[in-house]
Order: sequence, then structure tokens, then C-alpha cells
Amino acid sequence: MTERIIGATVDESDLGAQAGERGANVAQIMVGDPQSWRKPALAHPGGAAGLREAAEEAGLALVVHAAYVINVASLNNRIRIPSRKLLQQTLTLAGEIGAIGVVVHGGHVRDGEPIEQGQDNWRKAIDGLELPVPVFLENTAGGKHAMARELERIRGTWEAISAAEGAESVGFCLDTCHAFAAGLDMTTVVDDVRAITGRIDLVHVNDSQGPAGSGRDRHANLGKGQIDPDELAAVARDAGAPLVVETPGEAPDQAADIAWLRERLGA
Repeated sequence: MTERIIGATVDESDLGAQAGERGANVAQIMVGDPQSWRKPALAHPGGAAGLREAAEEAGLALVVHAAYVINVASLNNRIRIPSRKLLQQTLTLAGEIGAIGVVVHGGHVRDGEPIEQGQDNWRKAIDGLELPVPVFLENTAGGKHAMARELERIRGTWEAISAAEGAESVGFCLDTCHAFAAGLDMTTVVDDVRAITGRIDLVHVNDSQGPAGSGRDRHANLGKGQIDPDELAAVARDAGAPLVVETPGEAPDQAADIAWLRERLGA
């Protein structure tokens, strides 16, 4: 049986060691401060080429998570335009390090603003981006005006993106905590998402501190939150995509979560 690609978020400056401590064969990294609008930068001593080489030597796939401030759906020019710029900078750097994709949150509009316009802003963003690696749209846990919370909202956003040039380079990242907190049915969510997008490219496997439908984006370690463990494992298995845990604690905690997944998936 082929070994499943399972990993965690690590610090790119110490990539191989941190991935090794967790038993990971995929590493999700941030390229700079996730709460900042500053141009992405690497702390790795060898720069982009050195990071790429370190990942290859360690047998690691790389995923980049874009900054949390990015909101390409926004109707506010002072947010939307810098968001597109920062996303492009992140994609360019991700290409230089050989990442398999860049995860970005779906974003939102403000109360009273047309949801459809926010969704069309996603189309415009994809139209205007150079995509050396895919963008992975991630579902979100809460927000009445979010682009990627409920299935119907995801459907509308995906339909808008599908009209863009470069749409074939847009994938989907399914976050299990976000799906549960959004009130999605965990027994059907993989099929439900695939029916909309045709693909799942990455799974963020996180348990949830909050109850179903709470809208709370609070991750828990696997088997220690409120998602049924069998349902959580089934999503990870059925998605057939690389798995990344974004769970609380230090290296031993994420190592235990990765071991939890490998045991249940026979991987």
C-alpha cells in the first residue's frame, strides 16, 4: 500500500527537523507573518532554493498557507486590491519552492453587500493571477456573508471561479473543523463537496472544540473534540488527498495526531 501523505504546519526555517519530529511527509508553511500585508519572505537560511532542496532531501511535499488577511472577495478596494497583490506574491514564492499549492480562505463581504459581487470578485482575481502553482480555496467555519461556508455558498463561489481563465488551476481544501462548525453533514461532506467542485486537493484534518453548527473556528486534537472519531477518519480516508493537521500543542501533540490518522487509515 502506498504511504499516505500526512503532515502538519511547521516552521519553514527548520523544515526537516520539525517535520521529522512529527512523522510528517508533507509540511504546510507560512511565508511571513499571516496577519501582515507585507510581501512574503522566507526565514530559511538558503532562501527559496535552499528550502526547496531541504524539502526534497527530506522527502517532503510542501503546501503554503496564504496570509489570513487576504480577502479577494471584498468589495472594499483597500482590502481587495492588496489581497490580490499579496496572493500573487505568495503564489510566485510557492512556485519557487516547488509547493503543490497555496491555501487561501474564501473571504467575505460586509453586511448588506451583494454576495454575488463577492463571488464575482473571486472570478476577477483568478482571471488576473499568474498561477505557477494551484490555488486551494478553503471552506470556512463561520460568517453569514462568507464565500465558502455553506454548500450553496461554496457552489456559487465555485461557479463564479469556473468562469475565469485559469479556473483549472483552482483546487479545494476541505477543513474538517470548519465543515463541522459550519453545520455540514460529516457523513456526506466529501461527496457533497466533490459534487460541487469535482475535486478535493487537500484536507485540513482538525477536530473541533465547538459543537456542530456553532460557527466556532477552534481546532482540537484528533479524537479529543466534538467530531465523531469514525466520521473524522472517514472524511480523511474518502477524500483521497494529502492530509495536514492544524491542531493545538507542540510537536508531540501533532505527532500523536498524525499517528492517530495513520493507525485508522492503515497508512
